[in-house]
Parts: sequence; C-alpha cells; structure tokens
Amino acid sequence: MTMKTHLSQTVLLLAFALSACSGDTSSTKPKDTEKLANPRAVSVAQVEMRQIGGALTASGLLVPYEEAAVGSELSGFRIAAVMVDEGAVVRKGEPLARLDPTLIEAKIAQARAQLAQARVQAGQAQAEAGRVRGLDGSGVLSDEQIATRRAQADSAGAAATAAEAQLKDLLTQRMLMTIRAPVGGIVLERAARPGAVANGSGDPLFRIARDRRIELDAEIPEDALIAIGPGTKARVSLPSGIQLDGMVRRVSPRVDSGTKLGRARISLPIDPQVRTGGFARAEFQKLPRMAAAVPESALQFEAGGSTVMVIGADNRAHSLAVRTGERADGWVELLDGPPPGTRVALGGAAFLLDGDRVEPVKPATGK
Repeated sequence: MTMKTHLSQTVLLLAFALSACSGDTSSTKPKDTEKLANPRAVSVAQVEMRQIGGALTASGLLVPYEEAAVGSELSGFRIAAVMVDEGAVVRKGEPLARLDPTLIEAKIAQARAQLAQARVQAGQAQAEAGRVRGLDGSGVLSDEQIATRRAQADSAGAAATAAEAQLKDLLTQRMLMTIRAPVGGIVLERAARPGAVANGSGDPLFRIARDRRIELDAEIPEDALIAIGPGTKARVSLPSGIQLDGMVRRVSPRVDSGTKLGRARISLPIDPQVRTGGFARAEFQKLPRMAAAVPESALQFEAGGSTVMVIGADNRAHSLAVRTGERADGWVELLDGPPPGTRVALGGAAFLLDGDRVEPVKPATGK
C-alpha cells in the first residue's frame, strides 16, 4: 500500500512539472516574436555639405629674412680693432672692424714715388719727341731715330699711367681696410678677433640680419598648403609664452619628398625676444571650403578604422568604412565615404548589427 501511494505522488509531480514547462513556453514565445517584429528606433541624420575651415598649427625655426655675410676683401692683413659685438644694431656703412694699415701705407708711399718718377720720365720723353716734330724727311735725323723718340715718349706715358693705376688700386685697398656693414640690421654672429689675419676667401667675419627682420620658417603638411598663401595671418607663439601677430610672406613651391612637408615663411614684427635659431609655433585660420560631413556621433571607431552605419531605403542598417578629415562645430569631414543626402545612424548605431531593421527618428533639437 505504501509503495503504490509513493508511485502515485511521483506521477503527479512529473505531470505538474511538464504542465508548468509547457505553460512557460507558450507564454514567452509570443513575446520573442513580438520583439523580433518591432524594429529598433534609431536617431538618424544625413550626410551634408558644410563649410569646413579650422585652425592649422605649424612649427619651425626662426631664421633671418635675409642674412648678409660680411668678410674682408683683402688677405694677409691683421685685424687691428673690432667695433661691434653680437646683438649690436648697425646702420648701412657703419664700421664693423679695421685692419692694420701699416703695410698698405708703406706700399702707397712707394707707389706715389714711382708715379712721380714715371711722370718725370714721361715729360722728358715727350719733350724729346717734340723736338723732332716736323723733321720727317728733312735729313737732320734718320727716320729710325725720329720713330725711336716718339716710341719712347709713348712708352713713358704708358708707364706713368700704369703707376697712377697702381696707386689708385692701393688707395682703394686702404679704403677697404675698414670693414663696413653692407646693410643695416642686427649682428647675429661675430667671428672677427683682434690680431687675427683676415682671409678674403675664408669664413665671414660677421653675419647680419638685414633690417632686423626675423621670420618663422614653418613646416606645413602637404594637404594643407592649398589653404595657405601670401597674406594669410598667423598667431605665432614663442617658448617663453610671448605671442606675436605674423603674416605669411611666401610659400615654397616644393614639397619635401621624404617628409611630405612644405614650407611657409611667416613675417614677424621686430621684437628682442625673437632670436634666430629658436623654435616657434604658428596657428592660422585656413580658408573655409565646402565638404561632405557627418555629425561626430555618427562615427564608430574600430580596429580597421572609422565607420558609419548607413540606413538604406529599406530602413536596414549597413556598416560602411569612411576616411575622415577635419572637425568643426561637432561635424567631421568625410574625405572618403557616402555621398551627401545619405542617412546615417547617430549614437545608437553602436548597438546595431549589419542588416538590422530600424525605425528612423529625427534627433531631438532641444536647446
């Protein structure tokens, strides 16, 4: 009796369990079907043509607008005195250094004596030639003697002219004993030292930045050169924190084949804090241009790059790889991607799978 009772209870429990399981399945199945049938509501926007133009940052070294290399045109003379030092502001023609004139003065004195002697000899020869004037064919002197006196007069005159030219050359050299600034500006480097021997073919004795003008030689990415040109304004920052207003003077016509960088010369105002060889950074506004763009929230970032979820005419989502450019006011330029007018999913796209059906919703524009 006890065994039968136990079996009856077991059968009842099994039947109850099966009934319960069967009831759960029938209650959840409609819900899952309903869930699959209802598409997800997703905020969408369109790819738009928008004006893109943000700040471009470039850096480089400070260089002279034009550098004058000053040396001695004479060789073999010692430097007697140096009148300026690095950092000095000089005017055009201002003395920078003087060479020792002792040797040149001795040569000038000798040349003056030689010129005086040559002039005396030329005068005597001219007088001798004057005495035989009109005696040709008279028989008083032979034609050979007459020709000789005239040749001697011409030779003495030429010798006097040569001596005079030599004296002028020495006087010119004496003027060059004073080394002068060929341009006005600031002395960047001084290699001249008192007692050193000047070498006309050696390194410059001075380097001068013409008119004290220093520029920024900025390196510009190749793709940004199209937006930079003469007259473009820039804000230049020095490592000290000083900021100066600059302007692009010229853009190099070539791009470095290795770095793919071009160069732009940015003129700067005269300021003692602007030193050649220093580093500076420039920021300038690029010219605005129209470009296809999407809201930043439409972008998804994956290992292979950026993508957007495109919503087709059938309201199905499809992932598409894009290549982005500049960002401005919450929008991102599409260098490579869907054409303007294409619908793209916004923030909720991260939860979509390729091929999912969606219900497009315009994003809220609350203020």
